[in-house]
Amino acid sequence: MSAVPQLGAETAQRASNRTATVDVVIPVHNEERSLPGCLEVLSGYLGEGFPFSWSITVVDNASTDSTLEVAHRLARKMPRVRVLHLDRKGRGLALRTAWGYSDADVVVYMDVDLSTGLDALLPLVAPLVNGHSDLAVGSRLAPGARTVRGGKREMISRGYNKMIRWTHGARFTDAQCGFKAARTDVVRPLLRQVRDDSWFFDTEMLLLAEHNGLRVHEVPVDWVEDVDTRVNVVRTAADDVAGLIRVARAKITGAARVPGLPQRPEPRAAHPQAVLAKRENGLLWQLVSFGAIGLVSTVLTSVLYAILRGWWPPLLANLVALTVTTLWNTEANRRYTFLQQRGSSGRVHAQGLIVFALYYVVTSGALLGLHAYSADPSRWLEVLVLILSSVVGTALRFVLLRSWVFAAPAKEEEIS
Repeated sequence: MSAVPQLGAETAQRASNRTATVDVVIPVHNEERSLPGCLEVLSGYLGEGFPFSWSITVVDNASTDSTLEVAHRLARKMPRVRVLHLDRKGRGLALRTAWGYSDADVVVYMDVDLSTGLDALLPLVAPLVNGHSDLAVGSRLAPGARTVRGGKREMISRGYNKMIRWTHGARFTDAQCGFKAARTDVVRPLLRQVRDDSWFFDTEMLLLAEHNGLRVHEVPVDWVEDVDTRVNVVRTAADDVAGLIRVARAKITGAARVPGLPQRPEPRAAHPQAVLAKRENGLLWQLVSFGAIGLVSTVLTSVLYAILRGWWPPLLANLVALTVTTLWNTEANRRYTFLQQRGSSGRVHAQGLIVFALYYVVTSGALLGLHAYSADPSRWLEVLVLILSSVVGTALRFVLLRSWVFAAPAKEEEIS
């Protein structure tokens, strides 16, 4: 069996002891007006005191105006600027190509409109250079961030990022801020796994990174909206939802595992006499945590059911309400209740779906029984029956999650 590459103190020391190289990639499509100002400001900022060796790569992806000619003219005047041309559109394609060919230690992505304040560039890159993190992202939604943008884009952005966190358990707060960086040795294996070549590229890369145990550093940024945008919001939103479903399916089947990624060692205390704490994971903790999560889930399910029942029949309203709350419930239990389960896997997701199906059978069976007993029960009686059956289903769910889905792995016998 081949040894798994490790990221330890030696790697971080080597990274900090040499001069790192940083390649800032700027994808452009029909940006003949914006590109000159971008390169002038960015090269001036980097040249004034950026502590690492740097270069700028302009990636022209299928521009139909004079963007490519403008880029070449500017590159002749600026020795650290280089130009790459692609015949196909796609921000993801531009980043995949430029990052894949870059010889720098750290690769950066930045929008041509420079909406993100450049003061965040060094905090973005530094954790990658010293080996602390694998990827870094700017966030307009993290504590400390300051943004100036319209209400429509603010609402869409927050809604989309909430969807990512609820459906995939993501820890990052802003998937699509045009301000990201990655260590080249880490991002190359990821690029081979990312399928999207357009606007979902960022989200897919970050989801795969977290799914494979990489550390993503987040930097709160100052961000000012440029209304001269090339983004089709409706089309992009539809593509993003389809991408989230595709990545979820890849996690379930195991296709989201990326071979060849460096693996971080387990955390350990630096002090030799440290008294280490143990993660609570006994039956009492599991009951308390599961009960609290289940209580919130039951309330959410009941509220959603009462709302949806005004339009839909009972079984459909129950299915939708359960599906929505189960997404959050399963992820919450994975993180807080059954702590030995470090990450998602195809087996866990498949078994979780089976447990959900049994839960749905219990609650829907109770509703069917009520309607068989009374042809026209009151809405509040339906909700009461749903709550009682949810309690029974929750008990069954706990038993199955503890003994089957999140069962602790059998300890291997020690070889003396």
